[in-house]
Amino acid sequence: MSLGRIDLMSVEDARRECLRLQVDGVAPCRDLPTYRTFALGVWHESTRCKPTTVKSRDHVLTRQLLPAFGALRLDRITRKAIEDWFDAYSASAPGGANYALRLLRQSLNFAIERGLIGSNPAGSVLPNRRPRLTRFLSRDEIARLNAALDRISEGGGNVQADIIRLLLLTGCRRNEIVRLKRCEVDGNRLRLENSKTGPRIVYLSPEAREIIERRMTAPREYLFPSPRTPEKPVSENLTLWYKIRRDIGIEDVRLHDLRHSYASQCVMAGVPLPVVSKLLGHSHCAMTLRYAHAADRDVEAAAERVGARIAKLLQCE
Repeated sequence: MSLGRIDLMSVEDARRECLRLQVDGVAPCRDLPTYRTFALGVWHESTRCKPTTVKSRDHVLTRQLLPAFGALRLDRITRKAIEDWFDAYSASAPGGANYALRLLRQSLNFAIERGLIGSNPAGSVLPNRRPRLTRFLSRDEIARLNAALDRISEGGGNVQADIIRLLLLTGCRRNEIVRLKRCEVDGNRLRLENSKTGPRIVYLSPEAREIIERRMTAPREYLFPSPRTPEKPVSENLTLWYKIRRDIGIEDVRLHDLRHSYASQCVMAGVPLPVVSKLLGHSHCAMTLRYAHAADRDVEAAAERVGARIAKLLQCE
């Protein structure tokens, strides 16, 4: 059992604390597990996550956390060791380092709950500051994207073009469309069995319904099957997106920004934020605020309307 840091506790204080623990019936010495034993044992078994989350977590454990801390006893993991590892990892992958640090904190917090350690040495390690991404498509960019998708789809539906168009029309996450199954299609709605936030319903516009109905004609489990292995969904790496955004001059737009664009168009159309949150499948409205951006000209127009209204009220006085 760790009694305290050697630079903050004298030997006499440590002896006194040890005697107090013995009087209270607490063993002053015990064998603590290594981080590897703890992380792959009691912590791994106690967490309840979706299979995709477990896969991502196990990848970080295997590639980062266990090589760095696996051989150390839980009470021997220090803030300095965590900072050195985090700084080295951040040099090549700042976002990945943040995710790994978050997992390390979660696991050590669980160790505190189990009474194995008294404090979390990762708790005071600051994550990397990440730029706030607020990119979304303007009306002109949406029109150019639609025209590019039309050109690609001439002479028959292109699988990746249909997926990209559905992402924009529904605001769904990429894997929700890429892995869409026939059994999840229910008329003018999708009943997703395994979205990021659990089962949810996605309502389809007529344009989105047309794409879905066209894809329903093929007798496959997935609406967008892999060309090589039809019993599996198409790859989530949509290479067509990189070509399209280069061709129409929007190379700074990520595929996930189509979801931002859907939310922004909802807000600019006057859809209440709780409804937008429901459309996006968010569990809390606070999450929706990150997606709901308004174009500069819409903000300017709103400011002019409000200004005119206030000026009219002033004239009435």
